[in-house]
Amino acid sequence: QVQLVESGGGLVQPGGALRLTCQASGTIFRVNAMGWYRQAPGNQRELVASITKEGFTNYADSAKGRFTISRDTAKRTVYLQMNSLKPEDTAVYYCNQVLATTATDYYGADYWGKGTLVTVSS
Repeated sequence: QVQLVESGGGLVQPGGALRLTCQASGTIFRVNAMGWYRQAPGNQRELVASITKEGFTNYADSAKGRFTISRDTAKRTVYLQMNSLKPEDTAVYYCNQVLATTATDYYGADYWGKGTLVTVSS
C-alpha cells in the first residue's frame, strides 16, 4: 500500500537545472533512507545520491558538485536538485525509499517509484 510518486523530470538544455521530487504515501512508521537512482538506455541502474535518516549523504562521482539530495522526513519526501546538467545525465530517474511500515520493522523494505525521465539536450 506504500506508493512513491516522482515528479520534476523533463527536457532541459545542457547547463540547465531540474529539481526532482518524490513523495511516499501509505502506512509508514519510519523512513530509514532515501535515494535517487538512474538508468540510461542500455545501462544498468546506478545510484545517483542517497541520504540516511541521520542526514548523511552519499553521491556518485558523476553527481558530486552538481547534484544535491535533501529530504523532508515529516512529508516523506526526498528531493534531488540537479544543476549544470549534461547530456550524459539523460536517464530515467527512480526514487528509492527504505521504509518501515510497523514499529517492529527495524530494517524496513525497499520501495521504488515508477521513474521520471530526464532528457538533457539542445
